[in-house]
Amino acid sequence: MKTIIELITEEIAGAFAEAGYDKEYGRVTLSNRPDLCEYQCNGAMAGAKTYKKAPIMIAADVAAKLSDSRCFEEVSAVNPGFINLKLKKEFVAQYLNQMAEDERLGLEEVQGPQMIVMDYGGPNVAKPLHVGHLRSAIIGESIKRIARRMGHQVLGDIHLGDWGYQMGLIITELRIRKPELPYFDEDYKGEYPKEAPFTIGELEEIYPTASGKAKEDDGYRQEALQATCLLQNGHRGYRAVWNHIMNVSVSDLKKNYERLNVHFDLWKGEADAQAYIPDMIEWMKKDGYAHIDEGALVIDVQKETDTKDIPPCMIQKSDGASLYGTTDLATLIQREEDYKPDRIIYIADKRQDLHFLQVFRAAKKTGIVPDGTELRFLGFGTMNGRDGKPFKTREGGVMRLENLIGEIEEEMYKKIAENRTVEEEEAKETAKIVGMSAIKYGDLSNQASKDYVFDVDRFTSFEGNTGPYILYTIVRIKSILNKYQAEGRTAEGSRIESAHNDSEKALMLEALKYNEVTEAAFNELAPHKICAFIYDLANTFNRFYHETKILSEEDEAKQRSYIALLVLTKRILEACIDMLGFEAPERM
Repeated sequence: MKTIIELITEEIAGAFAEAGYDKEYGRVTLSNRPDLCEYQCNGAMAGAKTYKKAPIMIAADVAAKLSDSRCFEEVSAVNPGFINLKLKKEFVAQYLNQMAEDERLGLEEVQGPQMIVMDYGGPNVAKPLHVGHLRSAIIGESIKRIARRMGHQVLGDIHLGDWGYQMGLIITELRIRKPELPYFDEDYKGEYPKEAPFTIGELEEIYPTASGKAKEDDGYRQEALQATCLLQNGHRGYRAVWNHIMNVSVSDLKKNYERLNVHFDLWKGEADAQAYIPDMIEWMKKDGYAHIDEGALVIDVQKETDTKDIPPCMIQKSDGASLYGTTDLATLIQREEDYKPDRIIYIADKRQDLHFLQVFRAAKKTGIVPDGTELRFLGFGTMNGRDGKPFKTREGGVMRLENLIGEIEEEMYKKIAENRTVEEEEAKETAKIVGMSAIKYGDLSNQASKDYVFDVDRFTSFEGNTGPYILYTIVRIKSILNKYQAEGRTAEGSRIESAHNDSEKALMLEALKYNEVTEAAFNELAPHKICAFIYDLANTFNRFYHETKILSEEDEAKQRSYIALLVLTKRILEACIDMLGFEAPERM
């Protein structure tokens, strides 16, 4: 089903052609003066020079061809040459009824769906998730859902930090604390224990302790580097410890991401790419892509068109160690072999922009990634506290993600409990659902690349541009529909009629933007566009609700039309919050 903009652009383009002008001038946009019209076309202004004619004359010619339009109730040419447009109420109603009859709400599936791999999450194992991991998870999950809604095949990969020096640190500290474990006995030939020698809590304490010691004690640091080397070269005992670290960490990560309603299809990490690195380095040297520069192996990625220096992509240090760039290139080889993606999207802190530019150019230059495969980096800004600095605990430390979620849920529970219309258990469950909307909407309503202030009081408010306000609107619609059904009536078979008042038409005009907004959100990787849309839709619905008697309407046909519009509005809002990664409760 075509978007409303596409349909009315076709109508205007046809009128331009009929009036003797190029139909390309017939592009339609939303009105920037909604007090005057609903849509507008500025093509007459653009065509004035070509046709050596006053814009108002071109606009008048086009308007004259639309006197019996199937779309427009009102077409007016106004100085200096704008074409102002208002849609026919019956045309709007017809379009909304087509949306209502379609499971996809009229959203057309893309032609030639792509295989998309999304790299988001990126936590290090053996460390707790903290607020710094929030944006990657929330933004990535939403874009993945939007892409799937469009009909693409999408794989979300967490890409764990599960290899390297941090593992050597943990192994070294564990060996000092528990030297009797069989993993450290070079003569041990038996099977290693199935149970890990540490809990997630102990593991999360071991790593920072080991890291602190290595900074103070060079001998300890050398031990950790040696342990890292042995692990990476297949030391049997250390590999067994590594497996325990992975099992314990991944189990805890899954639990925390589940709480965030974030789901990964692939739980791969840096370790999965290691097997590809030796051959990759060998052929890069052999084919002349990589060369030695000050002892390191690098790939030049500077282009003649660059206006600033782009440093080479380093793939091996002078001591033979690999780097993040090495692992990322090897991961691209693996992804190409396993999934043959049409597009790979990376979600990470925008300060990694140069790193991804180097990796992408190296991948294209060496042929790791085919020319037709799109590599895209979406960098996000910082989540700050009210002081404008990166979000911290009250004590000044980095806040654990589970603690932040807990704080939000507690705040929501207090607000819901004040209502006293639900039992305690239901209030707690509702607080979790509404709390998640506060966190996710609070983040996603901002353009990803921008820094933003995480304001708990504002994000948990039931008023204003917040997740709880959106959910409150959905719950209000559910309540009306439940009351309607409780009276023995059904919304099934109801159809939307032409608008009976201005607030109803305004709601209709907002609802029909769903397809266009979803397509734009995918094309621009911009979940904030969906947030802006549902905020406007919720506001317009609430205005309609306050100005219209719905359940007490005596005209049955009119009431059934209202109910049909409410059902569609609810479906649109629910589809949108699903793309944002949260859901609505039954009551609040």
